Amino acid sequence: MTDATALPGQPRGGVLSGPATARAVNVLAPNASAMTLDGTNTWILSEPDSGLAVVVDPGPLDDGHLRHVVGTAEQAGKRVALTLLTHGHPDHAEGAARFAELTGTKVRALDPALRLGDEGLAAGDVVTVGGLELRVVPAPGHTADSLCFHLPADRAILTGDTVLGRGTTVVAHPDGRLGDYLDTLRRLRSLTVDDGVHTVLPGHGPVLDDAQGAVEYYLAHRAHRLAQVETAVEDGHRTPSEVVAHVYADVDRSLWPAAELSVRAQLEYLTEHGLV
Repeated sequence: MTDATALPGQPRGGVLSGPATARAVNVLAPNASAMTLDGTNTWILSEPDSGLAVVVDPGPLDDGHLRHVVGTAEQAGKRVALTLLTHGHPDHAEGAARFAELTGTKVRALDPALRLGDEGLAAGDVVTVGGLELRVVPAPGHTADSLCFHLPADRAILTGDTVLGRGTTVVAHPDGRLGDYLDTLRRLRSLTVDDGVHTVLPGHGPVLDDAQGAVEYYLAHRAHRLAQVETAVEDGHRTPSEVVAHVYADVDRSLWPAAELSVRAQLEYLTEHGLV
């Protein structure tokens, strides 16, 4: 068995649901799959001495899960006062409207189509609820509307699908763009170096205790895959499906459709930079 501390980002073992930091508790959604790993992580955030909480990514439209999130907050003496979304994919956002009904909260997101209420989210915004402070970090790449949330009091960052607790994420072409994603990873690396972020609270998979190591791994992985795709094209593999079969031969075939999205993004990037 591989020691978790030897894996990229030093993922925590054990049960995923429950407290992760002094201010963050995870409630795992029951939607495990090859794409969602163990399921969607729904995060409840609150200052320890506050009666108010923020929920990030209510998850799928599963009434049992949504009520479990509310119940978990209430058992800790918290009232959910605000709902935030990292991005609009259904496994993160589909349950947001129903969750807003259950809690009477507004939903804030970058994409206006996902919002409930007058306020959205934008780069540089600071969200404060019950003394809790969250800083909005732009994170386009996986999708155009992706955001991360920096929780400075815990030296942590909530990454949605931008950085996962296990494996790597998809650049969901055409909405997602590789150039944007690489810029986002560099932005996150700066947070680990300059702002002391050391914990990743991901949208899927276990918490990572080495944020810088995780981001460095992602950057190296992307560079490696990009070089493989470039070589595959030079060797005559022209279509995205041909490139996937050649470059991702070691990946479970059930994941090839998702891999093809990333390959399309990589081919677009290489074309824009005159490399193919």
